[in-house]
Amino acid sequence: MAKGRILYVNQEIAPYSPETPNAILGRYLPEYVQNHDREIRVFMPRFSFIKERNFQLHEVIRLSGMNLIVNNCDHQLIIKVGSIPSAHMQVYFIDNEEYFTKCGNLVDESNLLQEDSDERILFFGRGTLEAVRKLAWQPHLVHFTGWFSCMIPFYMRRINKENAFFKDTSTVFTITNDPFNGKFRQEIDKKLKNDGATAKDSKLFQDLDYMNLCKAAITYANGIVIGGPDANPELVEFARQNKKPRVIVDYNEDRDTYYTQINKLYDYLIGSSINQ
Repeated sequence: MAKGRILYVNQEIAPYSPETPNAILGRYLPEYVQNHDREIRVFMPRFSFIKERNFQLHEVIRLSGMNLIVNNCDHQLIIKVGSIPSAHMQVYFIDNEEYFTKCGNLVDESNLLQEDSDERILFFGRGTLEAVRKLAWQPHLVHFTGWFSCMIPFYMRRINKENAFFKDTSTVFTITNDPFNGKFRQEIDKKLKNDGATAKDSKLFQDLDYMNLCKAAITYANGIVIGGPDANPELVEFARQNKKPRVIVDYNEDRDTYYTQINKLYDYLIGSSINQ
């Protein structure tokens, strides 16, 4: 019987993205975990550089079609899927004509945020979790990696206020070193409040640059994974000093040892929530 259900939310996954440390972790960790008797689902954004024809992506009609309200406007959620045959692994893509199809990468050529990055990150976080709900697949744990995934725990809490779908779901955040230049527009606070942000949420998401965004994700998370030897030292120290009880997995250059330790972290956090 499967040892729990793990949802992976990554901003980069090889071979769909260049082989950064984030993309390599997004490719090989889910495969390792799946090979150790866990159920997985994997989600990432469908940026325009990910060509549908090259990767044989196709739309998942039963999951697509719902509209998400961002900044008081309806935006259609489109779900596409591809596969990595060598890993026996499917990858689901969050897509939208305005936010992803017409847009390039996470940042521009100067490593600055795209003008609509605030709305894109909100749409991706909420869209991923809404798609999982529509799959009727309740994860025991969500492991999210990359700054573009940092709104995942916020939207999990928002959804729980409505119907407690993620009530018993733990979260793990990977600390990496993928900074962007600049800050999100000040309007993001208003947009978060429209999505049910509390005063505590608003405090966490004030003056939202790379460091503050990742610190908010760390504050929400139940467990932390150090994503590489160059993981941002300030964020690593923040995680170690954070008062919230948590387990931290340090980076290990031996992949098998590293993934084994992450798998043990999953066991610890999931605990008795798995019905064997």
